[in-house]
Amino acid sequence: MTSVNDLVLVHIDNKPGFYARLEDISPDVKPGWWKVKLLVLTIPVQIYTWILDESQINGAPFTMGGTPVLLEKIIPPEPDTHHGNEESERKDPEKKGGAKVVSLMDRKKEK
Repeated sequence: MTSVNDLVLVHIDNKPGFYARLEDISPDVKPGWWKVKLLVLTIPVQIYTWILDESQINGAPFTMGGTPVLLEKIIPPEPDTHHGNEESERKDPEKKGGAKVVSLMDRKKEK
């Protein structure tokens, strides 16, 4: 089930079109329909509000002006946890080949 803050890939004309985050889902005046506010992740960022039914929000195909559209919920990949304990790597960057952490705040003070 797709809900607020989920990331979706919007397919336009059966091809991936753009990514968007669902900002809000609120009832429309028409029973069974919802106003779906999308933060469209393009340059520049845009906000679209579409009126969709429950099945369309959850991935059922529909058309807009005769053009096929589909929302595909994107599940982010799990973080890579194969690098060991990040906290111990921060304390001793030489241990386990960890990288040295450089503070940008300290860098600004040096100038």
